[in-house]
Amino acid sequence: MYSILWLVTLIIFGVVEAATVGLASIWFAAGALAALILSAFLNSLLVQVVVFLAVSFVTLLLVRPLAQKYFNARRTATNADRVIGQEAVVVQEIDNLRGLGQVKVGGMPWTARSAGEQILPVGTTVRVERIEGVKLYVTPIPAASHTQSQ
Repeated sequence: MYSILWLVTLIIFGVVEAATVGLASIWFAAGALAALILSAFLNSLLVQVVVFLAVSFVTLLLVRPLAQKYFNARRTATNADRVIGQEAVVVQEIDNLRGLGQVKVGGMPWTARSAGEQILPVGTTVRVERIEGVKLYVTPIPAASHTQSQ
């Protein structure tokens, strides 16, 4: 009796997924398919809705991380990623509270912020910890460690 409802729901979620191609509604399409199959055997809308929600939720939790890993693996690292782990020199005082700071890495200037909360003066040798957008997040390298690595 509710087969038409679940078939229409399945088609709608399938069309939305095809339009977005972002793994946004495929989970609900799987839930609608499970409810459609169940509707052939059981005429309780409440049970069908519970199965729809349960299958959608479980599919989202179990399959989405694997799918995201697969799709994210296709992303290509940019040349900017190569600065991570490199040493840099502070050329403009880094002060997170005032939104100031710049370092030079490989001869190129970069906007920088401290990965901690400390203010880093000009001339401080730092290590690039991560990159977010166009900002490098850095931590100071103790003077003893810096002289030993050279």
